[in-house]
Amino acid sequence: MDNTKSRRLIMAIVVIAVGVGGYYFLTNKDEVKISEVKSNKTKTEEVKTNEIKTNEVEENVGQNLATQDKKVIVYRSPNCGCCTGYADELKKQGYEVEVVSLDDLNPIKDKYGIPANLQSCHTTVVDGYFIEGHVPIEVVEKLLKEKPEIDGIGLPGMPIGTPGMPGAKREPYRIYKSVDGKFTEYITI
Repeated sequence: MDNTKSRRLIMAIVVIAVGVGGYYFLTNKDEVKISEVKSNKTKTEEVKTNEIKTNEVEENVGQNLATQDKKVIVYRSPNCGCCTGYADELKKQGYEVEVVSLDDLNPIKDKYGIPANLQSCHTTVVDGYFIEGHVPIEVVEKLLKEKPEIDGIGLPGMPIGTPGMPGAKREPYRIYKSVDGKFTEYITI
């Protein structure tokens, strides 16, 4: 694929991401308002909230062993709402999520050797692996439990019904794996 086609593909992904992000924002306005209110809490209220969250985590010990104490970084475009949806889903599943907004994701894609035809709108890094795109959380947990000797996994594009993407699943998700720059199928669900 020549450079012009790669850029067009990336631009199409960004346009779709912005559209889906707008949809996500509009359908989750109440959550945004709640997060705005939370950001205005006093230090004392934040401490109490953290104590409650800590107690909730302690009650769920054993339910998500694969995700306990897992820190992830989600690299995303600042205008992409579906990336926020993916990060929110990771948080719901017990991950500690750091979101890094970048105007240019190409350095991240290049660092992990992700070619344009296998890219999505965000790249997550966890436990030394890259997770490209809207990979279902159960596949991430499988990766972290099994710890195969690979560089990472990915789900190209922005498939409907995946974490962060609205709608119902329409077709099987084909997740690839990367080993030393070679891409083959990891799992289809």
